[in-house]
Amino acid sequence: MTVIDLHQHLWPAPLVEALRDRTHAPYLRGWTLTTAGEPATELRPADHDVARRIALDEADGIELACVSLSAPLGIEDLPPDEAQPLLDAWHAGAVLLPGHFAPWASVGSLEPDLDGVRTMLEGPFVGLQLPATSLADPDGWLAAGEVLRIAEETDRAVLVHPGPSPASSGTRPDWWAPVVDYTAQLQAAWWAWHALDGRAHFPRLRIVFVAGAGLAPLQHERLAARGGRTTTVDPDVYVDTSSYGPQALDGLIRALGLDGLVLGSDRPYAEPLAHLLDDAATRLVRVDNPRRALGARLGVPTLEGVA
Repeated sequence: MTVIDLHQHLWPAPLVEALRDRTHAPYLRGWTLTTAGEPATELRPADHDVARRIALDEADGIELACVSLSAPLGIEDLPPDEAQPLLDAWHAGAVLLPGHFAPWASVGSLEPDLDGVRTMLEGPFVGLQLPATSLADPDGWLAAGEVLRIAEETDRAVLVHPGPSPASSGTRPDWWAPVVDYTAQLQAAWWAWHALDGRAHFPRLRIVFVAGAGLAPLQHERLAARGGRTTTVDPDVYVDTSSYGPQALDGLIRALGLDGLVLGSDRPYAEPLAHLLDDAATRLVRVDNPRRALGARLGVPTLEGVA
């Protein structure tokens, strides 16, 4: 019984050094992060210490942690000559992490390297992360069609994660982007998928929306009230548990059922869900559903032989 956390962040040394080499956002000075849309943030080096992270995970019973590039950095949206060195640094560092970790691949939005995406998804990467900002309307999903089809063909999942926050001239507290911008991005991507009837375009695609898709599934009653077309629950679309507790998770279960919920912690920014309802429900969310989301029954390389 392997507990799988689908959503963590850990910055390997090549990515840290590449960010320190930059002179404009996103960049690091020491461990101070500057991005285009959020206040400068002082990161904790311990949060990206590999041995410490493994120890924390093991204490929480997590045996496999899927780590992804921090999409709010905005790397995917940079001009290709800026984006690619940072993406290369992420991928090079991620594949050298110990076997406790399984990495998500990332791809530039402007000129995606399709051959590179296919090679990564046929190799050690468990799937492809895309920023929600790139999927904010039906045309965004269609524009990403080539990389989404590669994910389908290689039987890999797609992780939808918040992207960069817009720059603001006003004063906003530090929590504004995670609470307001990120959830709005995820809701837009969720509704864009449904407005497109994404399943008709990508029949075999498995999708994981982080952070409960910004609680978008709870708005399906409002959709019906406003004349929208409701659909049945899609067994290949999941939302993760990151940053939410019993109150929100109860609503998501009512909307999607237990089969639509997967463990994702967003560590180091939040803690993993330890228990939900009862032992059977906890196993579904922490073990069985993440395996289905990753396609483990179909032989994802990093999960072969996992009980």
